[in-house]
Amino acid sequence: MIDDFLYGTAGTAGQLTEVEAAVRAAVAAEILPRYQQLAAHEIVEKSGPHDLVTAADRLAEEHLTASLTQLLPGSVVVGEEAVHADPSVYDALGGDAPVWIVDPVDGTRQFVRGEPGFCTLVALALRGEVYASWTYAPVLGEMAVALRGRGATLNGTRVHSGSPAPGAVLKVAMSHPDYTSDAQKRALLGLRTDGIDARACGSAGLEYLAVACGAQDAVAFNWEFAWDHAAGLLLVTEAGGAQSTLSGAPYRLTGGNVLPFTAARDEATAERILDALRTGRQGSDPTGG
Repeated sequence: MIDDFLYGTAGTAGQLTEVEAAVRAAVAAEILPRYQQLAAHEIVEKSGPHDLVTAADRLAEEHLTASLTQLLPGSVVVGEEAVHADPSVYDALGGDAPVWIVDPVDGTRQFVRGEPGFCTLVALALRGEVYASWTYAPVLGEMAVALRGRGATLNGTRVHSGSPAPGAVLKVAMSHPDYTSDAQKRALLGLRTDGIDARACGSAGLEYLAVACGAQDAVAFNWEFAWDHAAGLLLVTEAGGAQSTLSGAPYRLTGGNVLPFTAARDEATAERILDALRTGRQGSDPTGG
């Protein structure tokens, strides 16, 4: 069903370009007019000062919900703002209908500050498998598309994650340790070791894009909401990268993952990150001191 929708059948064309157009249209209508123009009443805290939502988030998700389900009748949307209003919406990820997974503004803090480092994330999944994803950073002029089994592109050019140079210090973006459980904090602090240069992440979608393009070596995250990760994980794996949770199992859209998890330029790098996370979780001194 999804393959027919994306690529078409004999005598019919798929709708890949229509999905991209829908993403661009929603951003043009609801997000870019508010970029560096947000009024104070258009910014609301959800769980705290680091968890923000704006009018652009809500309106862009509504726009995408209408346009994407029209393109694919019978599909449903799991969006960050819809789940915030009704957590049961998330259960659709385990259902039999095609699911559009939407993060209307990934990097809301950057967007609120008027910085360019934000993007819109859309992924199409069925029964827990992601088939396609779109990562659109409008101010940066970047549109990345990943198709299951068919590779990944950035602005129409194929991207490959490659591998770090032998002996190179790994550049890693990670969840901020302050916003996590004690066990996950210890795991993440395992990345503070020789040979790894770890920093707090910005927009998750753009961090994944950097890994897919080989500009960054890995990410390590301790939260599992599908709207932050579905698009980027497909992007990285289709660019030749690898991903795994702390247990060694792949990340699951429906949740219940052993956290943190990583996505990296190649399997060897992913294993190196997992080893550091496991060392940290065990409470060892990651520097050996």
